[in-house]
Amino acid sequence: MAELIAELVERLAPADPRLSGDLLTEAAGLIGDRPDQLDLKIASAAITEMRDAFAMFQPYRGIRKVSIFGSARTQPDDPLYEQARLVAARLASAGWMVVTGAGPGIMEAGMLGAGRENSIGVSIRLPFEDGANSVIQDDDKHVAMKYFFTRKLMLVKESSAFVCLPGGFGTLDETFELLTLTQTGKGLPVPIVFLDTAGDAFWEQIDDMVRNFLIPRGLVSPRDTAIYKVVDTADAAVAEIEHYYSNFHSTRMVGDDLIIRMRQAPDDEQLAGLNERYGALLVKRGEIRRVEPYSVEVRHDDHLELERIAFSFVRRGFADLRGLIDEINTY
Repeated sequence: MAELIAELVERLAPADPRLSGDLLTEAAGLIGDRPDQLDLKIASAAITEMRDAFAMFQPYRGIRKVSIFGSARTQPDDPLYEQARLVAARLASAGWMVVTGAGPGIMEAGMLGAGRENSIGVSIRLPFEDGANSVIQDDDKHVAMKYFFTRKLMLVKESSAFVCLPGGFGTLDETFELLTLTQTGKGLPVPIVFLDTAGDAFWEQIDDMVRNFLIPRGLVSPRDTAIYKVVDTADAAVAEIEHYYSNFHSTRMVGDDLIIRMRQAPDDEQLAGLNERYGALLVKRGEIRRVEPYSVEVRHDDHLELERIAFSFVRRGFADLRGLIDEINTY
């Protein structure tokens, strides 16, 4: 079997032979396990959906994207609809693409604000919905998915910021999975904005639950509230996202090292302050240091023009990592 897989990898000539070989090995192993029909159907459909979605996103990998979550039931005369349209329009005008679930309500409002050319849709096939909204329907930047778990992956994977408007079970599911990914380090910190309207304290009440119920019971850390920010205007939502990327650019893990890339590096005094205030993020006896691009970054031509700091990351305290990024944005 190994020889057959090696031969197939050689014929396909993929960009990453090792990972491609791993994928083929696991696929062959799954088939060899003789799973029942349902298990095989789920695995096959999931791979098909991810392949379609990866191909759809590929041409836009170099463009920052914001995902907008919110209720499909929100009507056009609801102030929240206008709030979603406005925040999407302002981010699109600043060069962002807007990703939504492609349905009605808040999703439609976000796409109307961004415009068809700046919108990407990841819809779910449901028996009681008609499909994608009119903004993105029949566009090459839309993919329809059968499974919620593959859809949520694609709503999160490509985006550098998130704006969450009020919604029901689906919106809360997406939002709390996003918070969980950030809290546990499965996703590095990004701006997560909870957007209300003035006088409608939906997310403020969710925040109150976290602060007054979850934290006192020891179910989450007080620091975890740094993962998200509650605002009630489109201007404040856009400002939060733009400030986050005012100096900070991106991160990359190389082995145990977390590389933080930015436009302006800290001077010696600022670097000493980072080490003093964020030592809990470092593996014992480590330090935050200025670095040149790592060899793997050079091979991938991965933003080599940017300044860098790096440190051996303990992979916990991800809310504190958000604090470090906020401090970098003061330089």
